[in-house]
Amino acid sequence: MAMSESASVVIVGGGPTGMWLACELRLAGVRTVVLERDPEIDPHSRALTVHARTIETFALRNAHQDLLAEGGRIPSGHFAVLDDRLDFAELDTDFPYTLTIPQARTTELLQQRAVSLGADVRRGHKVTGCVDTGDTVTVSVDGPEGAYVLDAAYVVGCDGTRSEVRRCAGIEFEGTPSTALGVLGDVVLSDPPPGPVTSRWTTRGTFMLVPLSGGRHRIVVHSPEDLRDDWPGELTLEELRERVQRIAGTDYGMHNPSWLSCYSNTSRVARHYRKGRILLAGDAAHQHMPMGGVGLNVGVQDAMNLGWKLAATVRGRATDALLDTYHHERHPVGQDTIEHTQAQTAIMSVFSPQGAALRSLLGKLIVERPQFNDALAQRLSGLSVAYALPGQRHPLAGCRAPNLKLSDAEELFDLLRDGRPLLIDFGRVDGFASDRAAAPFDRYRCPQPVGQSRAAWADVTSALIRPDGYVAWASDDTDPAALTAGAANAVAALHDPRLAHVQLEGNPA
Repeated sequence: MAMSESASVVIVGGGPTGMWLACELRLAGVRTVVLERDPEIDPHSRALTVHARTIETFALRNAHQDLLAEGGRIPSGHFAVLDDRLDFAELDTDFPYTLTIPQARTTELLQQRAVSLGADVRRGHKVTGCVDTGDTVTVSVDGPEGAYVLDAAYVVGCDGTRSEVRRCAGIEFEGTPSTALGVLGDVVLSDPPPGPVTSRWTTRGTFMLVPLSGGRHRIVVHSPEDLRDDWPGELTLEELRERVQRIAGTDYGMHNPSWLSCYSNTSRVARHYRKGRILLAGDAAHQHMPMGGVGLNVGVQDAMNLGWKLAATVRGRATDALLDTYHHERHPVGQDTIEHTQAQTAIMSVFSPQGAALRSLLGKLIVERPQFNDALAQRLSGLSVAYALPGQRHPLAGCRAPNLKLSDAEELFDLLRDGRPLLIDFGRVDGFASDRAAAPFDRYRCPQPVGQSRAAWADVTSALIRPDGYVAWASDDTDPAALTAGAANAVAALHDPRLAHVQLEGNPA
């Protein structure tokens, strides 16, 4: 008979999504087990890009410093490998750039944090099944020392596009099959080009080249022969060399490959991100062409959205309805990710004079229309994500909160490091009983009114910030009684969304 153990939450999958979710759960004191089938972190990193909102996500917990120290900073991004890159300099963030750092290293750093917080990380443990009994989830595992069973209050599948958890839950993975491929290689170049990013599009194909650590470069290629729905077999260095030579006129002296791989534009999203006591996040919930380097980032932000909600539910602080908001908020983000990655694939794949004209026009719009550049940059960086919050009418509700300066010594992100909700009293309304309204959450009162340079925040008198850094409620009200009541209602509704419709008459929040 297999041994039986128990945990509050079992996370299946030990990539960045699973590890960040483990960090968030352990920060809240939830007993967490991570099960990963691979005995070691995969050294081959399909993802290299950490976007601004993901850096902010880590910064909310002061977990970003190692990434900043090790990652290369690129103050721009690409949309469909257009010649005119998106300028990130004007993004409203402390981190107006992307970081290039291998996924393997990101995973390693997050795993170290999860373990330091007390997560039980088990590598080489393969999940063979899970059953939601209604009161618990029974997880069957093959470990290095034999089979065993884990009983958990909840199971989260962070186990990739071929998710065993999703299969066991019977959740449909809906979308479109592959119609286009891409190839990549991590190689050494004898004659590398200068600069952090090199890219080129021609009617013969497109390629992008980015330096990696250890003297290697990542080369990604998409060519007319890749517009196919069958799998071509293993990529060889000779094939990669011939493709790059055809597009660039040189192979840059590529040799000594450490990884050669193919990928596709298969695009799917799970019909449900939650089914009973089973939830999905990351690639288990959405699959798409790796355009713009967004995949890892969307997964980490899934975990950030889910972590505080699942922790509050497990610890009895929230109603079950809070977990339903995870699907309602993140499923549209998954659909949007598929939409813009499919659009980029289409723009990149028209290898014709008409395709060249389309790309030229879009490039001119990026240069000539700052609003167009900013819209695409915010989309890729994740800064544009906002959630529709029932019962909230203030324009900031559901938006990410930037790192507001609250005093000479305090910034918003510093106050969210422990993962607790925070009610901010901007000190503009005498008689506002923010301490009473905030209970049992944290409250910060600005020692003196602080002018905010951002127009959207200029008149805000109070705001409730969720643990994931999004605005749960905000108000411009200057009546102390109405402001106190509105804040108290928002605090109550944060852990019980059924109360979200409760608003005082005339409260603009």
